[in-house]
Amino acid sequence: MDTAPLRERPVAIVELTTALASGNEEAFRKFHELYFDRLFRYHIVIARGDDDAACEALQETFLRVARHVRRFDSEETFWSWLTVLCRTAAFDRGRKRQRYWRLIADYARSLLSPVAMPSPDAEEERLNEVLGLCVEELDAAEKALVEGKYFRGASVRELACETGLTEKAVESRLLRARRELRQKILTRMNYEQTP
Repeated sequence: MDTAPLRERPVAIVELTTALASGNEEAFRKFHELYFDRLFRYHIVIARGDDDAACEALQETFLRVARHVRRFDSEETFWSWLTVLCRTAAFDRGRKRQRYWRLIADYARSLLSPVAMPSPDAEEERLNEVLGLCVEELDAAEKALVEGKYFRGASVRELACETGLTEKAVESRLLRARRELRQKILTRMNYEQTP
């Protein structure tokens, strides 16, 4: 039996996946070393070039590997399993993002009294109109970030390059803009419902 550390010799998939399934820390390091770039490229394709989305989904993929890995007999089977994890992680991430905006819309709808509840089409149209008005009321810099991120689909990294800000500053400003938007929407919707 080969007694050299796992990271210093070629790894058979059976040995690697067996060690991963047993929670071997060295095996996880070796797995990361062998598969990180390949999985990241796969996620970039799924995310259509959105680095932020790819990184978030990749992180979730690694968590799922840690939770669900088992012994595999071939690299082809192992890779097929990994790609399924990638696709489901990316899909779940997309659903969470949609859920966030749906939550804002649902909360705004809940402020309308049940008696005066408009038809779903009219309600959706009004929410879009209110959202548009509220975006227009934002500071010019915040408006540009919100439109870039949520209307054009630009990544935080792209926005940082466009504005000359750090990625952290862009994230912070987007967070502030979302809070401000939420407050403006709620205020406007409450005002419309007040007799």
